[in-house]
Amino acid sequence: MGEVKHLVYGKHVYGNLYGCEYERLADPELLKNVVVEAAKVGNMTLLDVKAWHINPGVSVLAVILESHIALHTWPEYGFATVDVYSCGTHSKPEEAFKHIVRALGPRRFEYTVADRSYLRE
Repeated sequence: MGEVKHLVYGKHVYGNLYGCEYERLADPELLKNVVVEAAKVGNMTLLDVKAWHINPGVSVLAVILESHIALHTWPEYGFATVDVYSCGTHSKPEEAFKHIVRALGPRRFEYTVADRSYLRE
């Protein structure tokens, strides 16, 4: 059997956070800082980060060299969605996701890890 070779490596970690504090989910500067730190924790190269206050919710999008981190919040429901997608074999998207979870302190959360790779044998 031949060795499996990645033509493109990709790992996508995405999930939902439930029961977060309203104040955290409504604070664009705090959320932007959380995403910047998540990129560091995940060993990703941050290119740019933007936050939009949609009142009361916030959307944060970080463009990383390896792909992106997205965070969207609904403070009125204590709910947030998180996507961390990386094409870098050196990066740790699960660690970045878990950093966001720790920072937002949900009562519960769920996540999925999807392989977004393109393989050749």
